[in-house]
Amino acid sequence: MTGGNSSTTQRFLDVLRHDVPASLVVFLVAVPLSLGIAVASGAPIAAGLVAAIVGGIVAGALGGSVVQVSGPAAGLSLVVADLVQVYGWRATCAITLAAGLLQIVLGAFRVARAALGVSPAVIHGMLAGVGVVIALSQLHIVLGGSPQRSALDNLLEVPAQVAGLHGDAVRVGLVTIGVLLVWNHIPKVRFVPAPLAALAIATLTATLAGWQFTKVDLSGGLGQLAGPILPAGDWHAIAASILLVAVLAGVESLLTCVAADRMHDGPRADLDRELCAQGVANVVSGGLGGLPVSGVVVRTTTNVRAGARTRWSTVLHGVWVLVATVAFASALGLIPMEALAALLLFIGVKMVNLGTARGLRGHGEMPIYFLTMGAVVLIGLAEGIVIGLGLAALLSLRRLTWVSVEVTPGGGRWRVVVTGSLIFIGVPRLTESLRTIPRGANVDLLLNVDFMDNAAFEALHNWRLEHERAGGTVDIDELHDNWYMAAASGTRVYPAKTPPKLDWTWLPWSYRRLPATEADLLEGTREYQRRTAPLIRPLLTMMARQQSPSHLFITCADSRVMPSVITASGPGDLFMVRNVGNLVPRFESVPADDSVAAAIEYAVGVLGVSTITVCGHSGCGAMAALLGETPTGLTAVGNWLRHGHHTVERFEAAPPLSDDPPLDHLCRINVIQQLENLRSHPMVDRLERAGKLELSGLYFDIATARVHVLDEEGFTPVPELRTL
Repeated sequence: MTGGNSSTTQRFLDVLRHDVPASLVVFLVAVPLSLGIAVASGAPIAAGLVAAIVGGIVAGALGGSVVQVSGPAAGLSLVVADLVQVYGWRATCAITLAAGLLQIVLGAFRVARAALGVSPAVIHGMLAGVGVVIALSQLHIVLGGSPQRSALDNLLEVPAQVAGLHGDAVRVGLVTIGVLLVWNHIPKVRFVPAPLAALAIATLTATLAGWQFTKVDLSGGLGQLAGPILPAGDWHAIAASILLVAVLAGVESLLTCVAADRMHDGPRADLDRELCAQGVANVVSGGLGGLPVSGVVVRTTTNVRAGARTRWSTVLHGVWVLVATVAFASALGLIPMEALAALLLFIGVKMVNLGTARGLRGHGEMPIYFLTMGAVVLIGLAEGIVIGLGLAALLSLRRLTWVSVEVTPGGGRWRVVVTGSLIFIGVPRLTESLRTIPRGANVDLLLNVDFMDNAAFEALHNWRLEHERAGGTVDIDELHDNWYMAAASGTRVYPAKTPPKLDWTWLPWSYRRLPATEADLLEGTREYQRRTAPLIRPLLTMMARQQSPSHLFITCADSRVMPSVITASGPGDLFMVRNVGNLVPRFESVPADDSVAAAIEYAVGVLGVSTITVCGHSGCGAMAALLGETPTGLTAVGNWLRHGHHTVERFEAAPPLSDDPPLDHLCRINVIQQLENLRSHPMVDRLERAGKLELSGLYFDIATARVHVLDEEGFTPVPELRTL
């Protein structure tokens, strides 16, 4: 009983220590953003506050994520604005309520994961387009005018608005934007959120200076809102609007939920529960006359960074918004509408995230991003999303049907490498490439295909028979699945996962199915001379006189660790040290070791590297030996492993958790310890303290082929190039 009370007390203290302060920070961010989004949506100002209250209390209490913060979202403002124009505000509330019911049904049928199948490029492009539309419309209010009916009209009207600037409105907007730009660069005031500071300073300045401005109308508080009424009009269009609100709000919430999981170490999110909670929140918000609710990235990120640990932070932030709305409605009513417009202008510009676009570049998805953004701006939100999804589908189809055929002569034999999906669309390319091979030549045909249809098999098989009749030979090697051999024998082959496009020179000799007598270093050097040397010769010629690596890379001698592969580095990038256990003997250690110390001195003092990385790996034999599994008779190994006794001491001071294998835990501990050992070298310590040298730790999990970043605080997988 005492233990239960103690646990409850500790949880209560944790909430007071972490979640209450975080909730106050999120509250200060949520209030100005909620007011601004209500303005952009063409809704009553109080509707934004209602959505913030409901999003915090209802979605926070019921949601599947412990840190996600929900409320009105800028990404939905265009949809709401269109609905308000077509159906009126109270009918829009009914659409929000119906969208919430649809989200509850979808969550009950556990379809939340399917929503993550929407291309993030489309979502980000949509948000960027919404940001452009918001920025263009609010720019006119900041300039003292009125927004036009379309983004294009707003853009064309800007010169006229600039020519006829309306004094006080412009001054309020400029003060607001100026504060937003500089606030986070002032260290001592960062604890106050920039949006709140901008609105407060703009309001105070405008009031003291006697400027003329339009005040926010909150005189009636929450009582000014009325309940929903059924929308009148074409029910097909109304149903489409309900679906659009439900899907957009749901997808944005789920993507934010996934992003939130990467920000904290607490319980992972239950996406279906989160979708149901968003549905309940939208039912309540629509019923009370509020804006649609969804998970919001900005407030969620603020919540995590402020130290939130549980859902109490999200719930309490909704309570604080409610208290502020009821108790301080008159104070909120002093805020200039022009300041809110400037805040929205700033938010709209920030929504065009070029960093996200650059991240999509590596996946060939930038056209989706920019086409979706342009279509949303020029045509409309729903149309832009459909166009973006259509392009994403076309590009995906192109990737699925992509095939590469490489034909290279050399050493008396011709090599043909076919990679991708070999179907009828790729047959012309395949046959055209095969025609370049002389009759009677000896051919190595390497198939790395994830699928082969009958048309492709017939074309390949007929070419092989004809080539062999002409006196040539064709040796077929299939890396992925035996599509060709199975088809030739009449056996059915089931589809498998798509293989990556591989450089065959990276594969172990045994995987290339070479005769045993050829699978050796000499055959490997011949392969290098044929394929790789001609490609890198120009680069190495330029580097022949001097090396200038940027990194010193210290890793284990284990044959499965491939530094150039796991870092995607090339010649001249890494100055490398490899030894048993990736150990770094401490400065002037006993027994002395000048080999590693010499490499460190030369890399830092002569080559001027900017980073030293220690890379450990799973299942390290040296670490197994430190755990007491040293093979007998290896005297030199035993002497060398004396340099690992600091690692053992650190391991014993922080034993692994019950579900963490001791060996792999020791392997990770070892990386952290070697970074400490590096700092014992005076030159390294001096340069790191001066900010001229960075130390980093990596961990290569062999079984999953994943690289993790290691530091004192945690163990984090290096993310793939994906964006939310």
